Amino acid sequence: MNRQAIIERTVNAIKLLPEDKAAEISTFVDFVFKRYEESQVTESIQKLASESEAFRFLEEDEEIYSLADLKEVFNG
Repeated sequence: MNRQAIIERTVNAIKLLPEDKAAEISTFVDFVFKRYEESQVTESIQKLASESEAFRFLEEDEEIYSLADLKEVFNG
């Protein structure tokens, strides 16, 4: 089913519902849309941070410690 068919089917179903049930659907749609917007913002921030040059200097730092420097190793 394509996007337009889903929209039409949903709108037709909402038209048949009583007002209180239609209001519930509207509230749910608001919730889903807000969650979608938040995920888009999070993805954009992650992409921006991953493409940023701000921490590139850390890649150039010399390794000053190795596993041989550990006195005790913890597993888990």
